[in-house]
Amino acid sequence: MGVLARFRDIMSSNINALLDKAEDPEKMIDQYLRNLNADLGKVKAETASIMAEETRAKRAVDEGKAEVEKMQTYAIKALEADNEADAKKFLEKKTALTADAIELQASYELASVNAEQMKQMHTKLVADITELESRRSILKGKASVAKTQDRLNKIGSSITGANNSMSAFDKMEDKVNKSLDEAKAMAELNRGPEDDVNDLAAKYDERSNVDDELAELKKQLKGE
Repeated sequence: MGVLARFRDIMSSNINALLDKAEDPEKMIDQYLRNLNADLGKVKAETASIMAEETRAKRAVDEGKAEVEKMQTYAIKALEADNEADAKKFLEKKTALTADAIELQASYELASVNAEQMKQMHTKLVADITELESRRSILKGKASVAKTQDRLNKIGSSITGANNSMSAFDKMEDKVNKSLDEAKAMAELNRGPEDDVNDLAAKYDERSNVDDELAELKKQLKGE
């Protein structure tokens, strides 16, 4: 695509809409700026050339009009000098120059339109570069914030994973405690019932020994 064709596209494009549709606006802006800056010098040179052509065309129109007016003046002077033949020649030349002046005017008007279009494209290009430079700084700032947010999201995911691990550990601890309680209960059941009669006999055996000691003390007190 030529420089002029590319900048005709720029004239009809909406940069904000292009950026909104881009998958990676930051990269798109960088590439777009590289392209625009690379072409800016060419556009300036082309614009200067077309503006110079407009100036030349305008000068040719002015010179053509001056020649027509000059032939008109000479024709009048020839008639005043009573020289009709010379006056006729001047008028013939004027007619030819008038036809040329019409073509020169048409060329000038076309050159003027071209120059205006190039100036508009150059102005649009400079404005686009300025806007993109500003948008690039904003986008890079947003990208930095987005990366920070992404890191925070990953940290949050890790914390969630740790919480899940703690929950699983708690469940395992409950399971172990349950197994221990069941084992204790089973051990208690395996011991069987206690022998209450034996305990009761031991009680009376202890009381029998006390009675014997008491009788012995009584004998001692009586002097037996």
